[in-house]
Amino acid sequence: MRNPPPWTLHAIPDQTGRLAVVTGANSGIGYVTARELARRGAHTVLACRDPERGRAALARLRNEVPHARLELRRVDLADLASIREFAAGWDHDRLDLLINNAGVAMVPFGLTADGFESQFGINHLGTFALTGLLLPHLLAAPEPRVVTISSEGQRFARFDLDNLNAERTYRTAFAYVRSKRANLYFATELQRRADAAGLRLRSMAVAPGLTRTNVLTGGANSGRGRLYATAVRLLVRTAFRPTPEGAKTSLYAATVPDLPGGSYIVPDGPLQLRGEPTRRTRERAIRDAVTADRLWEVSERLTGVTYGLPATAAAGLP
Repeated sequence: MRNPPPWTLHAIPDQTGRLAVVTGANSGIGYVTARELARRGAHTVLACRDPERGRAALARLRNEVPHARLELRRVDLADLASIREFAAGWDHDRLDLLINNAGVAMVPFGLTADGFESQFGINHLGTFALTGLLLPHLLAAPEPRVVTISSEGQRFARFDLDNLNAERTYRTAFAYVRSKRANLYFATELQRRADAAGLRLRSMAVAPGLTRTNVLTGGANSGRGRLYATAVRLLVRTAFRPTPEGAKTSLYAATVPDLPGGSYIVPDGPLQLRGEPTRRTRERAIRDAVTADRLWEVSERLTGVTYGLPATAAAGLP
């Protein structure tokens, strides 16, 4: 039996009539994701922190996809007030697709506007709060879908619920992979709770693999010195794959029609670092409903955002 051909961006089905939000859409994987959704007909909202960079991305997108239906809206995942403002200003009748793409990686210790360690606060708590506040609009759509970007690095996380916010120690790499494990826990627990409530929502998690973006050199990493910037740029250029390849897992999870909720989409190559999108089911974190449930409770308490969905870990789910 022949293997199926590799999944490519050309396989994305028509997205006409779909309304999508992509966070961090001004660059990298987020930009490519927004562009390809718009190219296939989706009304795409670029949710960006920096208005100037957002406007530049919007102009570039309109040049690349002249027929696209695009909007630019500001949201800063490091600020719960900004997230609440974004959600309160949502003036469409629904939201079909939310892609939680924005995040930071391997940054020096810092705090969000609300006093959270920045990698945990932005990558997980910001994503958790935004999704929860947009949930009513998602549930107004006929087939809502949420895609949350995790990382292949989450497999190496030491997930300590008592040190999520760097209460005891802060190590840059450990904090990053822990926040990405939190993304995976969140996506799978959202699916469990949606299923328990009988909702149509499908929640997916993805790992993009090694991808050429500015996440290691921009933002808080921009002040780490010339030597750091030169070394990282050389590493990214030689060892990482082009950005459209990294966006494949996000677009696969967002658009493949028969993909079941709770799927974790990763590259099919060694260590999930490169390759074609595939669904991974043998991942311990996917089955760890107890830790995911506890993280959910912590996240609701820290953000003040409650979903009103039933807890499921106590019901004995695997």
